[in-house]
Amino acid sequence: MLDIVRRFIEEHALFSIENDAVLVAVSGGLDSVVLLDMLHRMGVQVAVAHCHFGLRGEDADADEQFVRKLAKQYGLPYFAEFFQTKEFAEQEGISTQMAARFLRYRWFEQVRQTQGLACIATAHHQRDEAETMLLNLTHGTGLAGLHGIQVKNGHVVRPLLGVGRDDLHDYLVERGLRWREDDSNDSPVYQRNLLRIEVLPVLREINPNLDQTMHGTAERVGGAEEIVRRYVADTTAQARRDDAEVTYLNIATLQKTAATALVLHEMLRPFGFSWPVVKDIVAAFPGESGRRFDSPTHRLVKDRENLVITPRRLTQFGTFQLTAGQTDLLADGMRLKTELHEDAKHFIIPRSKSTAALDADKIKFPLTLRKWQDGDWFMPLGMKGKKLLSDFLIDQKVPLNLKDEVRVLTSADGKICWVVGWRVDDRFKVEDTTERVLTVQRM
Repeated sequence: MLDIVRRFIEEHALFSIENDAVLVAVSGGLDSVVLLDMLHRMGVQVAVAHCHFGLRGEDADADEQFVRKLAKQYGLPYFAEFFQTKEFAEQEGISTQMAARFLRYRWFEQVRQTQGLACIATAHHQRDEAETMLLNLTHGTGLAGLHGIQVKNGHVVRPLLGVGRDDLHDYLVERGLRWREDDSNDSPVYQRNLLRIEVLPVLREINPNLDQTMHGTAERVGGAEEIVRRYVADTTAQARRDDAEVTYLNIATLQKTAATALVLHEMLRPFGFSWPVVKDIVAAFPGESGRRFDSPTHRLVKDRENLVITPRRLTQFGTFQLTAGQTDLLADGMRLKTELHEDAKHFIIPRSKSTAALDADKIKFPLTLRKWQDGDWFMPLGMKGKKLLSDFLIDQKVPLNLKDEVRVLTSADGKICWVVGWRVDDRFKVEDTTERVLTVQRM
């Protein structure tokens, strides 16, 4: 069995057995005790990490003492952390299990970095993988959930995913190893335990080799996911364009893809859009512009040729003032930087829409940065007449969600100097007679 695990580590390039130092997560249970013993016997440089979640009273205290003695027995560095898990879960509004997972992996990574270790090894095995796959399938999942537990995820590696729980038990008995039993693993209160106790035994009556079968399925699904990932990456390269905090996805390109909703769902995953919402977005492709869809963090608008994605603003943008001589303004996530150029004759007007070049002597301070309003008008650069800002935005084909983000910079007399990121007012432009130039850049 040692050779099987060694080959698995090498086949998946989890780490260098000869050269890398590994942090092993050890709870004191059967699985982690076996993992620690195996890596130690292979000659891997190992450090031990144990989490005390403050949930099981004296049993948890005994687990920590057991793992501490185990690390001392092997002569290995030992790290332990005591968490206030329930308090953290209540504070964040999440389940105790989710809180424990977040806390342990965050701490593991902190230890890995501070100690200069190559990776973090956990003792997940084939039965854990089968449980995860079925649990994900029960709740609803895509390909990522069907490949179960990843062999390698960032700096976290799972050297035992190639072996079953029974194999680990046989190894432990053969080696005469001691371990600690966690009574909470038998509590049906937790969904995973209910699945393990009530559901999986029935499935194993149908297929005694269920864990190995599920592992093989996970490998094939993982391969299929890689194919999809590459296809999505190619489509993204063709369809996506980013501009500051705005992302554009070309609808015509998306419509040419196979399984459009699936591809779009993968592309929108970083923006938090759910599968049902993505299907509604695809259904809206032939419809009129202006349809709006929200995720917890972003807003997507179906515009003429594109899907336009912007962050959702959780706070109302207020009114901010920029005084004479002030070089930096931070306003609800928007940052403006100013610079005064005393010699206008040698000044070169920047071509970027993110920078306005204004005649400094025509400006009256303080300048005001605010949201645009109905009835606002200005004289777009190159025009001599007035134009309603609402009409200007329509002419520029500004999507609905970007209209909400448009800000104007006004002089103290109320005149709009700059529609930020779009157009300078002609009355404040730099001319041959200009002596000083004020540049305002949106960072």
